Amino acid sequence: MQNDKKVKDIMTGIFDYPHIPYWFSIGQAIRIVKASFIKPKKYPSPMVILVFNEKYNLLGTISLKNILKGLEPKIYGKEAKVQVEEKNTGAPSRIEWDALFDKEAKELALRQVSEIMVPIEKFVQPEDPVKKAAHIMLSHDAYVLPVLENKKKLVGIVRIIELFDEISNDILKE
Repeated sequence: MQNDKKVKDIMTGIFDYPHIPYWFSIGQAIRIVKASFIKPKKYPSPMVILVFNEKYNLLGTISLKNILKGLEPKIYGKEAKVQVEEKNTGAPSRIEWDALFDKEAKELALRQVSEIMVPIEKFVQPEDPVKKAAHIMLSHDAYVLPVLENKKKLVGIVRIIELFDEISNDILKE
């Protein structure tokens, strides 16, 4: 990788991703995903929705996996409504699969996305080296990393795919 390659050289604009306020419901997030990614068959990597507060500060992200986890009823806790059969061990041995993602999921879809989002804790600045972004993303298991100008204004997102492209191009050079 070139030593002078900066985050600003590989970042993606924030408006290339759907974004919602934190008070939207999971159901509303599902509608945004369907309208933004599924129906137009647009599959950016990763497929995430950015979550903002009232002042348009980035709070977190929501992936398809986060949405599905937010809709899955608890099957091991006392509040479980999914029927399970138990053996002598007391552990569930068979789950009524038809009951998963059914009526309770519709109720769970009314919760706010702030309950299922992954909070943004790390960021980079446009002039930071790409290697710094790679290190932060790998150490924090992140697929996107916000790019903040002057540690305040969100100007873009670094995605794992661009980092992979940069690093792999460098490795494959002869």
